[in-house]
Amino acid sequence: MALNGDSVNSIMVKRYASPCGVLLLGSVGNELCLCDWAERKHRKCVDRKLMSALKTEYREGTSDVIALAIAEINAYFAGTLREFSVPIRQVGTEFQLRVWRQLQQIPYGTTTSYSKIAENIGKPRAVRAVANAIGANPISIIVPCHRVVGTDHSLTGYAGGITAKRTLLQIEGGEITG
Repeated sequence: MALNGDSVNSIMVKRYASPCGVLLLGSVGNELCLCDWAERKHRKCVDRKLMSALKTEYREGTSDVIALAIAEINAYFAGTLREFSVPIRQVGTEFQLRVWRQLQQIPYGTTTSYSKIAENIGKPRAVRAVANAIGANPISIIVPCHRVVGTDHSLTGYAGGITAKRTLLQIEGGEITG
């Protein structure tokens, strides 16, 4: 695919070294479409799906949206931001989008379980599918998948690793038992 360098026709991507690990930030147009762990297990799969859905490719660089995301993520890590305002574009299946909308309803400093998310979307038996959708979330931290824990409040899988999940929950003062 030929790219003309226009940020609307490509996904601008920039690495960001957070206190929990390196994030890959991406924007298309005036929206953030990627805030994901650079070293995650399924990095290439996430990238392929995003580029395919948006019918474009990555181009290293930055944008106003990425700059805003960095400023907000810095404020989040400093403990001075509880709610993100950076505009996002979520790219996924209808089921994934329903799950990700539920993630955005989890208040700062609180946690919920995979089974509760499944109940909230009207699919109480779809706990495993919900967990898979949460694992596919390409906008980590901003779409707070780290706030989902086991039914017993134990820490379970996280694309950024359990240490990152624990740190994010500690920043927010969330309940941690595992």
